[in-house]
Amino acid sequence: MALSALQQIVAHPAAARAGVARAGTGGERLLPVLPALARVLPAGGLRRGTTVSVSGSSSLLLTLLAEPSQAGAWCGVVGHRSLGMLAAIEAGVVPERLAVVADPGPRWPVVVAALLDAMDIVVLRPPRGGNGADARRLAARARERGALLLVAGDWEAADLRLSVVARRWSGLGQGHGHLRGHSTLVRVEGRGAANRPRQVWLAGPGHLVGPALPGMPAELAETVTVLPMAAGSG
Repeated sequence: MALSALQQIVAHPAAARAGVARAGTGGERLLPVLPALARVLPAGGLRRGTTVSVSGSSSLLLTLLAEPSQAGAWCGVVGHRSLGMLAAIEAGVVPERLAVVADPGPRWPVVVAALLDAMDIVVLRPPRGGNGADARRLAARARERGALLLVAGDWEAADLRLSVVARRWSGLGQGHGHLRGHSTLVRVEGRGAANRPRQVWLAGPGHLVGPALPGMPAELAETVTVLPMAAGSG
């Protein structure tokens, strides 16, 4: 996105905010997610004003952006050079409501804070050397503005942590066959209602979460299988 367009969005946060939300069981405002993830998230969606870390998969980040984007949410991406526009579009993110700042420079916390004022969701890949004070300040800013902060990688101030802990590929035999898709096992854990970790299989080709594919292992025949966490499992 051109800098001038980004400046217009930041200068008019009321126009940028789509007000995309639904009420959770406790009346909180939630950003929508795929039904598969809703089953394992504490409130059935992603709470505005929280910070969520996502580890092990750029595809999972894009999956989290897709549903809110399609519902009208504005999304910003800061410092994530490898998060390509084509991959975002294939995942279902609406490009007209996506602002990308690939290289925010040393003042990246200022850039993130400005986008949190204007956007519904901000994705951040923090640079090396980011400190705990930055994490706490940005988490507080997200909470104050009612925005969702998604952080690629571990983040000290995260309220909720999503991580890919396993992958399975379908279509390949013993030295033969064609790769048709893959499934990922996502672990969800965090504070409060999320202090009991849960895991869910997301199955689908490429960056899309969709129905099970032909030839998928029997234990993955369902689009989603919720697995209780065993003690010591990783």
